[in-house]
Amino acid sequence: MIYRILAINPGSTSTKIAVYENSTQLFVETLRHSSYELSGFDKVTDQYEFRKEAILKALKDNNVELSSLSVIVGRGGLLRPIESGVYEVNEKMIADLMEETKGEHASNLGGLIAANLAKESKGCRAYIADPVVVDELSPVARVSGHPLFERVSIFHALNHKAIAKTYAASVGKEYKQMNLIVAHLGGGVSVGAHLRGRVVDVNNALHGEGPFSPERSGTLPALALAELCFSGNYTLSQVKKIITGEGGLVAHLGTNSFQYVEQKVDAGDEKFILISDAFAYNVAKAIGASATVLSGRVDAILITGGVAHNKKLMDKIIGMVKFIAPVEIYPGEDEMTALAMNGLAVLNGSEKVKEY
Repeated sequence: MIYRILAINPGSTSTKIAVYENSTQLFVETLRHSSYELSGFDKVTDQYEFRKEAILKALKDNNVELSSLSVIVGRGGLLRPIESGVYEVNEKMIADLMEETKGEHASNLGGLIAANLAKESKGCRAYIADPVVVDELSPVARVSGHPLFERVSIFHALNHKAIAKTYAASVGKEYKQMNLIVAHLGGGVSVGAHLRGRVVDVNNALHGEGPFSPERSGTLPALALAELCFSGNYTLSQVKKIITGEGGLVAHLGTNSFQYVEQKVDAGDEKFILISDAFAYNVAKAIGASATVLSGRVDAILITGGVAHNKKLMDKIIGMVKFIAPVEIYPGEDEMTALAMNGLAVLNGSEKVKEY
């Protein structure tokens, strides 16, 4: 049986789409949206029609008819906490995405556009898969040091799960049979303990937990942060940018590019060497902490994301954690394939659709 799948992944200034026939990619395209084009929209959800029309044009340019699609899978947005899996876009989900119940993010458009295109196609279904709000934390992992604060699961669930399943298949096992540690190193960093198919502990990669990243500060000294907030020198908006957007490498080195950092390290710049080493140190420490969550019974450590292209950095991390378990590197991330393969899994019956 030949199935045709459309994957949609909206970003802040672009919309990435790809069409697959079963597991074969027919085309992938990144639709760029200029600041001028987006400036007329007050909210992300207001961009819905604009981005949908751009997708329809790209499909037409690539000779793909809506009626030929079997399923459309959109990137899941900031929804209520849910377990990992594939979810059909229903009215409740649409309402939460439109009302931005859990926050505003470009990925909220994925499910909305998928649902509308599926309706227009008059034949296919609309799904999302493994959104960032996947929550499989164990009860003890939710507890912080004060009842006013509960730890929350927000991480790169789509790539975590896809890489974990890819590795499991490569060694002839089921993901649900294995204990894995997955570290996604991108604009944000998330390190998760995967216990037989469930991410029972992971840092909140969006709101200030875990290792620092190219753009995020990660865990900061709590009292010093509180004093900064009440110093009168910073607004709430500025503090949020310190935590997410203008933290990490941006704050220390004025760049979010690890390629540039690697060049400066190779040139012997001592400040860049220190911050690069500190990044590796923090990631390795988080991997070690995840190993304790799994009681030391770890089948493999998997490192993925754009930063994983930096071989010298990976060698430093591997050198610190290889005593725990074998380490495999999966540079970059292929979210389009991950979305499409989740759709294919539903079509071939290997994955059951869940209800939001």
